[in-house]
Amino acid sequence: MTVDATVETARTRTREVTARFDDEYWRTADQERAYPQEFVDAMGASGLLAAMIPTDHGGLGWGIGAASAVMEEINASGGHSAACHAQMYTMGAVLRHGTEEQKHQYLPAIASGDLRLQAFSITEASGSDTSRIETVAERDGDDYVITGHKTWTSRIEESDLALILARTSVRGERPTEGMTLFLVDLREVRAKSPEQLEVIPVRTMFNYATNQVRYHGLRVPSSAVLGTVGKGFRHVIDGWNAERILLAAEAVGDSRWFVDRAVSYSQEREIFGRPLAVNQGVQFPIADAYIRMRAADGVRWEACALFDTDQPCGAEANMAKWLAAEASWQAANTCLDTYGGFGFVDTYDVERKFRETRVYGVAPVSSNMIRSFIATKVLGLPKSY
Repeated sequence: MTVDATVETARTRTREVTARFDDEYWRTADQERAYPQEFVDAMGASGLLAAMIPTDHGGLGWGIGAASAVMEEINASGGHSAACHAQMYTMGAVLRHGTEEQKHQYLPAIASGDLRLQAFSITEASGSDTSRIETVAERDGDDYVITGHKTWTSRIEESDLALILARTSVRGERPTEGMTLFLVDLREVRAKSPEQLEVIPVRTMFNYATNQVRYHGLRVPSSAVLGTVGKGFRHVIDGWNAERILLAAEAVGDSRWFVDRAVSYSQEREIFGRPLAVNQGVQFPIADAYIRMRAADGVRWEACALFDTDQPCGAEANMAKWLAAEASWQAANTCLDTYGGFGFVDTYDVERKFRETRVYGVAPVSSNMIRSFIATKVLGLPKSY
């Protein structure tokens, strides 16, 4: 199957799932702050969340281009990929650094939808400066004991497994060394020692199942180490390019949704005896949003092509994320302006998507951090931090 055919298959199969979850479904989930479990279950059963898991482990064996098409179509349908996107980009760490035993133990069950790997527990009060994390994992016989506090760990209540980054040696001359990545089976923790895991829900401006987490002497076996002890930071950043590309695709999907809604509403809405769309003051911002979306999408596909052929793509992945975040935010504002006062009414769904798409300029990497990366790593300018 060619790459293009795989991408089209991904789009078709995703649309078949998203067609069962309309605006009202997502609106209700947002209003009730409810995790869209039915949607995630349907995506898992379809096999689409296993897009990047190799076929010999039960997955679809697709490249990131097809995987990104899945994320794009979810957002373009009016849904929100954040409910399940982590399972896509956490696969890289497991596939590249997991032992054969870990892969055989977990990947087929993840691919079938029987297990969920949705929780990525890294960020602490130090924010983007991951080198300053204070969560520690101390060796105790055949186990490690994890103690610390994470400020952002999304979907941990909805996940069976979690990736946890902790410091296993003191911060030295190379501050990113000495951290270890653990693949933790949360089912065992909940069954045997629930007091070791404290989850504190965090309410955000949109429906996002995120939490603070406190690890109170969480005991995990040494077999939970993913990759090499002390090299966990390197294992984490291995997945960053995939994460950037996938989230760029989500933002492109949001842009599509905003542009489509603005076009439709401007043609249907009559004001002063004629369609709103007749006015160039309405047309031009929508056209601008569409042009910016297409430009971001072009860099996204350039990044996909490089990633899928194992070529360096850090610059392209980051630029795609930056461009797509900018495009989706412009499209969101344009759509809201087009709807006017009705854009603030929840039954039109614009205000919900408006809140959701704002995150792409901030997380999981901010647009300013991307600017800094391009300035120093691509253009050779001096480091600013």
